[in-house]
Amino acid sequence: MTTMKPVKAVHTWSLFRTMGRFVAPGSMPMGGLPERQHPEEGGLPLLELPAALAEHGYRSAQLCHFYLPTVEPGYLAELRDAFDRAGVQLECFLIDEGDLAHPDPAVSAAQQDWIAGWLDVAAALGAPRARVVAGKQPPSPGALDTSARGLSRLAERHTDVRIVTENWHALLPDAASVLGLLDRTEGRIGFLVDLGNWSGPTKYAELAAVAGRAETCQAKCRTEADDRLDLADYRSSLEVLRDAGYDGPLALVYDGPDSDEWANLEAEYALVDQVFG
Repeated sequence: MTTMKPVKAVHTWSLFRTMGRFVAPGSMPMGGLPERQHPEEGGLPLLELPAALAEHGYRSAQLCHFYLPTVEPGYLAELRDAFDRAGVQLECFLIDEGDLAHPDPAVSAAQQDWIAGWLDVAAALGAPRARVVAGKQPPSPGALDTSARGLSRLAERHTDVRIVTENWHALLPDAASVLGLLDRTEGRIGFLVDLGNWSGPTKYAELAAVAGRAETCQAKCRTEADDRLDLADYRSSLEVLRDAGYDGPLALVYDGPDSDEWANLEAEYALVDQVFG
């Protein structure tokens, strides 16, 4: 059997401290993260991130929207060029705010418009995918219907970017809600599976139930009570994907307490390589 090392990929939330904990003003209108006018002293500027990723061996990245200090066309062109020159694919643009399932139609429509603006940014950056939050309401049939309509309308308006959603926030706490939402969108919306967003005794069964629908992944390793990486849980989660035949990107995620983000990402990649290599 021929084996191949998986492409080294990262979710840039993993480098929040490296980036100086920067959250662009105006980028989180619902208060998901505290905004910061400027990066902490020594924080890596976004335009230098692609080269830093390449130096650490990364060839693929998922980029958080709130890292962008401006969405002026000139800056977006410069950032796109930085990724191209570094040889790092901007695989997915992550829109980390929004609530398409909001029960107030006016609020839901406003959320669609806000997200649409960031989908334009994703297209300008050349990202083939953009992840959109499905919603922050409990997964009632009505909330799932509202979210599916909003996602589908966004997909109709933005045919140049593949919209995916994630098993994240209140609307998608389990496999049944994920599958119910995806079925409602009838293929117009893809699925990004995050290995660290679910927990508990049914975690692996829940992941197995949705793994076959995933086209990209945030390969998050949780941390144990003593702050070490929970590599046993990580291996089991990765094996669920492998056994489902998953062959898409595996964007590493580290958000534990250790400030050495690069080193912890290397430990994660070593296990990804063992399971998928």
